[in-house]
Amino acid sequence: MSDELVTDIVPGPGGVMTDEVGVVTGELTLRSAMEGTTARTSVQYRQADEWYAVTGAAVELKDPADLAAVHQLAVGLLNRPEG
Repeated sequence: MSDELVTDIVPGPGGVMTDEVGVVTGELTLRSAMEGTTARTSVQYRQADEWYAVTGAAVELKDPADLAAVHQLAVGLLNRPEG
């Protein structure tokens, strides 16, 4: 099992709210990663260097294997290429 999962997404018209820069839109890469016992989800503009924390997207996990489910849920909620 990986301690980091990444998926390219295209959010809907409202974009993705981040802690550092507010809303980001367009073609993004979504990353879910374990930091200790916390799963944190972040985004970056595709091919960029900077990652931004998705607002409200950190959760304590009892089992790190649950990271895949957290990532799948985040992709399902945020990937809206049809608008």
